[in-house]
Amino acid sequence: MKKNKTYLFIGLPVVSIVITLFLYGYSDGFSKLNSSKKSTIVKKPITLEDTSLTFFFGGDIMGHMPMISAAKVKDEDRYEFNQWFQYIKPYIQKYDYAFANLEVTLGGSPYSGYPQFCSPDSYAEAAKNAGFDFLITANNHSQDKGKKGLERTLDVLDQLNIEHTGTFKDGAEREKKYPFIKVIHGKKIAVLNYTYGTNGLNVVAPNIVNLIDTIQMKIDLNKAKKLTADFIIVTLHWGAEYQRKNNKMQTDLAQWLCDQGTDAIIGMHPHVVQPMEIMHPRNDKTKNVPVAYSLGNFVSNQREQYKDGGIAVGMNLKIENGKITFKDWSYLPFWVQLGGSPHGYYIIPVSDWEKNLEKYKFSDSETQKIKTFANDTRTLLKGIPEMK
Repeated sequence: MKKNKTYLFIGLPVVSIVITLFLYGYSDGFSKLNSSKKSTIVKKPITLEDTSLTFFFGGDIMGHMPMISAAKVKDEDRYEFNQWFQYIKPYIQKYDYAFANLEVTLGGSPYSGYPQFCSPDSYAEAAKNAGFDFLITANNHSQDKGKKGLERTLDVLDQLNIEHTGTFKDGAEREKKYPFIKVIHGKKIAVLNYTYGTNGLNVVAPNIVNLIDTIQMKIDLNKAKKLTADFIIVTLHWGAEYQRKNNKMQTDLAQWLCDQGTDAIIGMHPHVVQPMEIMHPRNDKTKNVPVAYSLGNFVSNQREQYKDGGIAVGMNLKIENGKITFKDWSYLPFWVQLGGSPHGYYIIPVSDWEKNLEKYKFSDSETQKIKTFANDTRTLLKGIPEMK
């Protein structure tokens, strides 16, 4: 990319009005937050002596209406999603910190699926119970339920103690909380998040949805550096839906981010898996910057070939002489099974299925579909190590 080239896009609305929202004023949804069964998350103890740091990245957590219906507990006014994550949960919990893209709003009842997503609060709670520490909120569905949906989503995540970034109630909140900084193993990890748009829905002032705008992104990256971030991760909602190859805009923007000091780039949105590669800043060919263009769906109702599964990315960093750098990475292919007991959407790691056929007892049709997904994904990502 030419150094003076700036991508698109719409500038971020910045206002000075601060709106204080009373958390329980939206609906009675919070009274049900603790209705789902919880599980204990046991993370690796954090000590300053550690010489490594590990991240787990998941893709798009979707909420189509058949999914909401499947999660409804019979004869009860609650929704249960925990069992959907049970097979992938052990993989998530191996890592120090886990991210995913929350591509629904938590706007309260009534719930809805495509094209304007609104899921029960217990969906986010189940993601937390599975081991996710952080949910990305800037995507093309951030504005699906307007101002109330955007703000209530943030309130629910805060109530559940799930960290997040990408959308904000107002400019004052963004200034205070962005870039997001997390201290892990004594190191400052900065997380930035942007989306290409919001499906044509206007963001209602004073709310902010981070949009892909290289002018603003450069300001944010410089702020992360001033905050002495040791490692900068940029997560992006970008690319063309259902295209299994990254496009020129993605490649050029990834290179620009590398040149600006970004240390890792994780992409979402196309709903299919796209390539992974190592890039280098133009001024430092020795620095390795991992770029995953699209992780595909983490869980969704999309059942067509390429869309009925996704990948997780595991990233290992090393800490030497006080400096943190990328060490290596791997991917975990998984397929989403529709059915089971109780009825639901089960995230099935391919490698676990291959080792434990009796555990899953797939039908002939399911067996063929998971084999097809596994072959498609492994062919696309040939040369990238697979997660153990």
